[in-house]
Amino acid sequence: MPKQKSHSSTKKRFWLTGSGKVNRAHGGKNHNADSKNGKRGRRLRQTTLVSATQESTVKSMMPYKK
Repeated sequence: MPKQKSHSSTKKRFWLTGSGKVNRAHGGKNHNADSKNGKRGRRLRQTTLVSATQESTVKSMMPYKK
């Protein structure tokens, strides 16, 4: 059986936590940043978890990341 290919952009955008959940960065912090207030910019710096409904999809795109 041949190896599965990993989705390249998924490898770059998502990473796994120690407990196996999928982490991601917030979007929307670069373009038109001057019109967003500082509090919003600081919130967008933080990472967040992928929703439970999308978690299995993201994990299937990076099959060898454990």
